[in-house]
Amino acid sequence: MSSMILEVRNLCASVEGKEILKGVNLTIGTGEIHALMGPNGSGKSTLSNVLVGNPQYTVTQGEVFFNGKNLLSMSPENRSHEGIFMSFQQPVEIPGVSMNNFLRAALDAKRKYLGLPALTSPEFLKIMREKRQVVNMDAALTRRSVNEGFSGGEKKRNEIFQMAVLEPKLAILDETDSGLDVDALRIVADGFKTLQSKDMSAIVITHYQKMLDYLKPNIIHVMIDGRIVRTGGPELAERIEQDGFDWIKEEVKEA
Repeated sequence: MSSMILEVRNLCASVEGKEILKGVNLTIGTGEIHALMGPNGSGKSTLSNVLVGNPQYTVTQGEVFFNGKNLLSMSPENRSHEGIFMSFQQPVEIPGVSMNNFLRAALDAKRKYLGLPALTSPEFLKIMREKRQVVNMDAALTRRSVNEGFSGGEKKRNEIFQMAVLEPKLAILDETDSGLDVDALRIVADGFKTLQSKDMSAIVITHYQKMLDYLKPNIIHVMIDGRIVRTGGPELAERIEQDGFDWIKEEVKEA
């Protein structure tokens, strides 16, 4: 039985005064992959942003524990250092900052937080070389500014590469498959599966059955109107693929 890495209890949150999360309960064990599905506007990305500490979102009620620690009391930086990583729908460009320098600064900050010495240049370059191979990343891309001039697929692959370097305990993939062609989707999924281990958990937010076919999550959750209203196995995702979310909405209304 896996130990608990994330526990969300009755989480309510708003953005610009509008309540989006209306009592989310979610438990994730170490090494588990959970898929989060639901119609647009149901609160999936809001949950992701609250977990990583995006200051635009206000928590109004509830608790979140990560590895037994009070996550909501931590700064976004410390949440990252503790081992939470989020891959965005639209990765930002950072002109003038190379991927190498960006990741070295991130790694050194994390190691300092954990009480570890900074990496030497040979140690850092060895990590970069090893992780590039994992996600089939061209070395030339890591010398360019972060995401600047990258195609959609390159940006997503770059985020999986960042995840490989930072080795999070919980990876949140927020529609990482959005806008990817089949080949790029396979590369991202294969890279993630290579990184996924008994020590790393994940929340995969997706609309696409194809991503679930690649990643094979343990548990599927359906979020509607700010709450997780249904939890099941792969058969739940298959029914959603066939019938959409209306049948779940009807069941929620009748409950």
